[in-house]
Amino acid sequence: MAWDEWERLKADAAARGSTGMRLNHVPSEPGGGGVGDLKSDKKAWTKAGEDTKGLLDGIGKALGKLDEGQAGLGNSSGVQSAAAQQELYESWKKYVGEVKARCGELGGLMEKSGHDLAMSDADVKAELDKIQGEYHDTETVGGQPKGR
Repeated sequence: MAWDEWERLKADAAARGSTGMRLNHVPSEPGGGGVGDLKSDKKAWTKAGEDTKGLLDGIGKALGKLDEGQAGLGNSSGVQSAAAQQELYESWKKYVGEVKARCGELGGLMEKSGHDLAMSDADVKAELDKIQGEYHDTETVGGQPKGR
């Protein structure tokens, strides 16, 4: 494209006048309002993250009590109820440990989102999907069957 052609195109565009930018064809309201007035409160996100991470201490104490309660069981071979109780203990210890880890990761993500609010929606969703993929809830009513 020649320089004079470019200048002509710019002049034609200027002669037509500016239509302004409109998003989704919603006219802007005085004061920058618009529909829904999206607001995000850094303090709320940060507090939610801190509170979620605050669950870690209580969950850690619960895991400690679970270990203490299991300590007296000893060798569970030969006693069917003791073997079942050991299996239940191991299942719950794993589950509660994963809940603790999930709270830590989710709380950290919310805190980070609150501190800088610089992550795009897609980045936040990707992080949440990563957490969801890492931790799988047990199926409802009874967890995972073991061939019984």
